[in-house]
Amino acid sequence: MTVPASQPAPLVDEANAEQFRAWNGDDVEHWVTHVDRYEAASARFDRWLLDAAAITAPDHVLDVGCGAGVSSAAAARAAVDGHVTGLDLSAPLLAVARRRAEAAGLTNVTFVQGDAQVHPFEPAAFDVVLSRFGVMFFADPPAAFANLGAAVRPGGRLAMLAWQGMARNEWLGILFETLAAGRSLPEPPVGAPGPFGLADPDTVRRLLTGAGFVDVDLADVREPERVGADVDDAYAFMSSLGPTKGLLAGLDEHDRASALSALRARLADRAGPDGVLLGAAAWLVTARRGSIDARR
Repeated sequence: MTVPASQPAPLVDEANAEQFRAWNGDDVEHWVTHVDRYEAASARFDRWLLDAAAITAPDHVLDVGCGAGVSSAAAARAAVDGHVTGLDLSAPLLAVARRRAEAAGLTNVTFVQGDAQVHPFEPAAFDVVLSRFGVMFFADPPAAFANLGAAVRPGGRLAMLAWQGMARNEWLGILFETLAAGRSLPEPPVGAPGPFGLADPDTVRRLLTGAGFVDVDLADVREPERVGADVDDAYAFMSSLGPTKGLLAGLDEHDRASALSALRARLADRAGPDGVLLGAAAWLVTARRGSIDARR
């Protein structure tokens, strides 16, 4: 099932307006063009998420920040008698998700453009809420998780992946290290909307507990990110990323060439028979929705 092209404009919190523009403008073009590459890079984390979600045949599932729908499709194959709703801000990525679902013959999945922070979910409509690296970008995380919590039935499950800090994620850290070119570059702040928005475990526990979840657990999951089949392939991909272009801005031609040469050398160091693998670490966050009485 797909959402008609005539669907109304999504409700978006003004605080998330910049994210909305980014994921519907020129910034998303690289993701759409290389969507298979992006998804394959993190594919080793997928089994952790699906095992933790423990989706059963009749479940109704919400996939938050579903992007091009790789986790939504996996959930739909498990919830054969239920239904999956994939929610994302990005219309271009959702278009890819709908095409893929149709090609795969999946009739129990719907893709909706919306902001999970304010989307008008039906109360207690879902048995499971999951997210594959899609919940770290909220401008108001307490409001977002409160909204998600209200959408899950008492006893329902949450399973989500979120990146740990940059020191444990070489796939981004390597760019800051090699492209600094002698500059002191500020790292993406932990807790701010972005890749490391949920890197602090205490913050995650506080957010979920405040949203009505219980039995909150964070498991430390380490899997490599595969960024290319070989050095040339990995370098072509990594040098084209938005963060790479941003880090190179302001460098003269000589320093730019030196920085890119350093990046290529680091990627060569990580090349092996399985491709170019960079270290990555995520929190696998699981929780259960408490009862209304439990929150009093």
